[in-house]
Amino acid sequence: MAKTKTKFVCQECGYESRKWMGRCPGCQEWNTMVEEIESPEPKQRGAAPSASPARLSGAKKPQSINQVSGDEEPRLKTPLSELNRVLGGGIVPGSLVLVGGDPGIGKSTLLLQLSAALAGMNESVLYISGEESLKQTKLRADRLGVDAETLYVMPETNMGVIEQAIHDTKPALVIIDSIQTVQYDDVTSAPGSVAQVRESTNAFMNIAKQQGVAVFIVGHVTKQGSIAGPKMLEHMVDSVIYFEGERHHTYRILRAVKNRFGSTNEIGIFDMEESGLVEVKNPSEIFLEDRSQGASGSIVAAAMEGTRPVLVEIQALVAPTTYANPKRTATGLDQNRLSLLMAVLEKRVGMLLQNQDAYLNVAGGVKLDEPAVDLAMVVAIASSFRDQPTQPTDAVMGEVGLTGEIRRISKVDQRIKEAAKLGFTRAVIPAKNEGGWTKPDGIEIVPVHTLEEALKVTAEGSRGVW
Repeated sequence: MAKTKTKFVCQECGYESRKWMGRCPGCQEWNTMVEEIESPEPKQRGAAPSASPARLSGAKKPQSINQVSGDEEPRLKTPLSELNRVLGGGIVPGSLVLVGGDPGIGKSTLLLQLSAALAGMNESVLYISGEESLKQTKLRADRLGVDAETLYVMPETNMGVIEQAIHDTKPALVIIDSIQTVQYDDVTSAPGSVAQVRESTNAFMNIAKQQGVAVFIVGHVTKQGSIAGPKMLEHMVDSVIYFEGERHHTYRILRAVKNRFGSTNEIGIFDMEESGLVEVKNPSEIFLEDRSQGASGSIVAAAMEGTRPVLVEIQALVAPTTYANPKRTATGLDQNRLSLLMAVLEKRVGMLLQNQDAYLNVAGGVKLDEPAVDLAMVVAIASSFRDQPTQPTDAVMGEVGLTGEIRRISKVDQRIKEAAKLGFTRAVIPAKNEGGWTKPDGIEIVPVHTLEEALKVTAEGSRGVW
């Protein structure tokens, strides 16, 4: 008998080695090499491909791009409009969607509600749970008020049984919770390993493309917040959406980071209640409902999340430091950007911040990563440093350059319309964005060229320049 060969595979990046190593040479992570049995090669390397009649008859021939039908696939619109927004307008038949998020954040709750909503539209849904029994799934369904005849639940981890169930049921949507529990008989490694996750995901991809079934797979996350398993997993799927939120807040944010059928960085807002997740139609009101009036270090920024304008409160606290190196802490914002903007304030405006600790926070738990919130960050820092409140009815937007200029931003008209809808009476914008769009009624537009000019117009009342 031939001797069984083994190899060591990194569970983070998929790097293979003949011997065990404490640190992976591919991703530099420690203690990620796991022993797996090496499957025999079906043929020798360099051998000519088989030219059997079966292979030739089943092969697809190249086709001219002009002959390919350009008709858009009809999307399956769900009753969850926030989910439709994130997916680009609804579920595309034959798509493979990866859903990630921290444990207990609400991934299973969201997908069970989605299953019930589609089953209520007389669509067949197959829910495969590898982590819960039938009774556990039923208890959660009762808590959410799920009552659907065409929602089929199956606790299973064997890939062969799952494939047969999909073939027999012929559902419009398949949900796998989670991909780390599914095991393929042809792969000898344990469930959740790189080989198992890769082969199982590849099987679901073939099912989705060949049978036109939409497949949602849940992926566990590492302690760093990324999807567990090989990075190839995110490349294989059509869409990657993350379910974000703080355990101490009831609001959850569904964010698309990859989408072959729509816009990326699109977000949907949900509120976690006892009866399940409830959609938030106007997130700006939620993020601003607890805002304090007349407090220094607070300003409202008009940000864009995908195609949706969102108004959020940016808070700053600047205080003298007791350490040799002052602290720079940002929650929901880029900490490196905070240090850069404080250096611009020192150099271009003359604020002595090198002996000050600075703490920045985005109220509500949302994360902002666009440069259009630079001006709001600077105004909040200056307001806290001078202990002078800003105008409570001001909304600011703009990118700050290293020379102190206020640079152009995108979609300024949508940001201003959202501000006017929520009762803001003045918007501070980059001068380069003035004109070319229709100003909404009831809001004053203040264009600014430089950072010093922006700080002057945002100072409250007539107390002068900061």
